[in-house]
Amino acid sequence: MIVTSIAVLIRIFSNSMSNVYQKQLTAKGVSPFFINFVMYFGLCICCIPFVLNLNPDIFTFKLLLNALLGGLCGALGNTFLVKALERGELSVLGPINAYKSVVAMIAGIFLLKELPSTIGILAIALVIVGSYFIFDTQQEGFSLKLLKRKDIQYRIYALIFTAIEAVFIKNVIVQSDIMTSFFFWCLFGMIFTFLFVTVRGEFKICINKFILSRLLLVTILMGFMQYSTNFVFERMNVSYALALFQLSAILSVLFGWKYFKETQVRKKLFGSIIMVIGAVILILWK
Repeated sequence: MIVTSIAVLIRIFSNSMSNVYQKQLTAKGVSPFFINFVMYFGLCICCIPFVLNLNPDIFTFKLLLNALLGGLCGALGNTFLVKALERGELSVLGPINAYKSVVAMIAGIFLLKELPSTIGILAIALVIVGSYFIFDTQQEGFSLKLLKRKDIQYRIYALIFTAIEAVFIKNVIVQSDIMTSFFFWCLFGMIFTFLFVTVRGEFKICINKFILSRLLLVTILMGFMQYSTNFVFERMNVSYALALFQLSAILSVLFGWKYFKETQVRKKLFGSIIMVIGAVILILWK
């Protein structure tokens, strides 16, 4: 249990810190697609010693299909997240991840005919109330006008794709192991982001020491983030893990204030804590 708790903390910190460096890179004009391609490529290189010892018998059609779909969703989710960070504030975009649990509940209502309980409705209310305090710090306030902003739209897309990705990752882990899942996440993520970068013609960038150092840090942190995620998924129900991961919202607010001088941090922290409580209740009660 102690090791799993440490893995959760590593995942929370590495995820939030990687967002800081991703945002710094986009501020220098580096494409979100290119950032993710370099990250996946670097991690694939690190996986070479492991790949040489892989048992080919585990490559079933079901496993490869889950890995392929997980890689596609991961590539899209990570790219939309970086594109959101390019345009918006980290202290606003981070807490939006709490809406992932609300999206899951809404999907359950329409697809599985699962009606929310009283506790579920209360939890949704907490997420909405918490987001009011965060969005009230923006020019549009807590209104539908927010949905017209590209950074908010991209963050919602990222939320949806990463939620779907988690299901496929869990399936690959069940059918193989943590390291195999990690390798396929890197491999298919690299393939899809390479296609995105090629189609958009975004390979030409001005490389300097700052950009190289941040690309390296993003790669290292994302490697820790994904491996620790897989480690937790293997030992814990996905819904419980996702509930714990919501704590990264609080770090996002603090990092947004520390690294990008984002304002009204107390109000955003208060809203984030309320959203996290609501998301945790919603996920765990289910």
